[in-house]
Amino acid sequence: MNVFEALRASHDIQRELSEKLVQTSGDSAERRELFDLLKNELFAHAVAEDRYFYIPLMMTDSGLNITRHALSEHHEIDELLEQLTETEFNNPSWLAIAKKLCELVHHHLKEEEHGFFQQAGKILSESEKTSLAQQYLAEYKKYKRADKESLT
Repeated sequence: MNVFEALRASHDIQRELSEKLVQTSGDSAERRELFDLLKNELFAHAVAEDRYFYIPLMMTDSGLNITRHALSEHHEIDELLEQLTETEFNNPSWLAIAKKLCELVHHHLKEEEHGFFQQAGKILSESEKTSLAQQYLAEYKKYKRADKESLT
């Protein structure tokens, strides 16, 4: 497995959770559970991706610009998650913020998969792609909440 395949696996989870989240309403157990799962998925993914994809790319001149842009979007996602955390689940603005988060997540993932990955593929060697995948997955699993099953 290379780093792109490893990242895409989490991307698929992020898409699914964010799409389900915006279909919820009010202060429901489903909304709370999906938000908790999405928040954890985004956090585990971003920590591992920053460390084992973007920082290595940042060390190259050609990877600097894509890295800056992606990290900026990670920050925007964090800010929206913080807003959602601080807003009551039954507040009408909660869903509007969640939709904005969903749109940003989808935009970011599309940009990564259809732009950043191609550029990074030219920068990283095959052995780096494999090594970074292993490091990413180990870090991702460290931050991925183990008690996910207890939420259902």
